[in-house]
Amino acid sequence: MASVLIVDDAAFMRMMIKDILTKNNYEVAGEAANGDEAVQKYEELKPDLVTMDITMPEKDGIEALKEIRKINPDAKIIMCSAMGQQSMVIDAIQSGAKDFIVKPFQADRVLEAIQKVLG
Repeated sequence: MASVLIVDDAAFMRMMIKDILTKNNYEVAGEAANGDEAVQKYEELKPDLVTMDITMPEKDGIEALKEIRKINPDAKIIMCSAMGQQSMVIDAIQSGAKDFIVKPFQADRVLEAIQKVLG
């Protein structure tokens, strides 16, 4: 069972993603509410995959993505962005994100991205 670290500053978003994952037999390794926590929990939990919000307090998702990729260049990270953040999404992909999901998203799109990235 693949383990996933969910990173989003909005608790309801984390809950929504967690719900989609657990209903589809993924293990939620942990949750983080900002980029600093994401990097810390990535090191601690070593999840198979990370879903990462872009806009967060303390440290944004792109900075956290870059730091995680320094720890593990093969880290599998899917960015979650709101509409109108295309330039940030391009930056994230160039920094090593494997895919992105645009909010508000459907469960099918989340699962499709995760299945594609985990292969």
